[in-house]
Amino acid sequence: MKVSIATYAYHGLLEQGLMDIFGCLESVRFRHDLRAVDIWNGFTPDEQAFDPAFQANVRRSLDERELVHANYCVDGCHVWWPAADERAHARKVAMRQLQAGVAMGARTVRIDAGGKGTQWSDEQFDTIAATMREFAQFAHDNGIKAGPESHWGPELVPDNMERLAKAVDHPGFGILIHLGHWEGVSSDEGDRRLAPWCMHTHVDAQTTETRLADAIAILQKAGYDGYWGVEHHTGRNEYAEVAYQVAAVQRALADIACDEPLREPKLREPGGMPDHI
Repeated sequence: MKVSIATYAYHGLLEQGLMDIFGCLESVRFRHDLRAVDIWNGFTPDEQAFDPAFQANVRRSLDERELVHANYCVDGCHVWWPAADERAHARKVAMRQLQAGVAMGARTVRIDAGGKGTQWSDEQFDTIAATMREFAQFAHDNGIKAGPESHWGPELVPDNMERLAKAVDHPGFGILIHLGHWEGVSSDEGDRRLAPWCMHTHVDAQTTETRLADAIAILQKAGYDGYWGVEHHTGRNEYAEVAYQVAAVQRALADIACDEPLREPKLREPGGMPDHI
């Protein structure tokens, strides 16, 4: 099964000083028995992420644990900033993060678009589309995909993301769909409309508990065959919460793969035999 853990799921442990990136990889592989991970750059500050020796150590640790680096999830260098010098700096950082992602074996890289509210201005949109196309070209040249997430600001509006995907129009471009995380439309509609561009996913606790099977089915119907990235947000009881979400995603994938829907066991009649004997 293609299930991964987004290391943001351990941000509480990180803040307490109880986990680093190598502890994340160890937990994903041996505590949760998975074969894929998403690395959030909160665990790889720039001074480390841009260090070739650190990149090599991460890559070696992934290889030793036979872990796929499904997504490198980068915060802090989104495309649109109010000032031109801020945008230029963010672009330089983003390009270095893309290079770091490649060095650390990432199959996809998420860099947000930026902006506030629910709409991009024409200037914002043109800048974001051109820069995302540049990112996509770099990604394509290195055999991966790059693009934004349904994450915050105008990215949460399907009309905006669909328009952006069509404007970029590049095989190296993809969208990280945070399942159900949309504004102005239903969760199903948002996922369905952006499914053709999906390069990776985040599966949060709300989706896990309310519409997991439907969300998976929508993307699979559109041809998505990537990883289902379990992400937990509370910062509390993270080992247990992540284990619960991982198990739920695995169960849903197994159920969908079966020819028949999951059959709940019947209760035993008084004095009778259980139905599984």
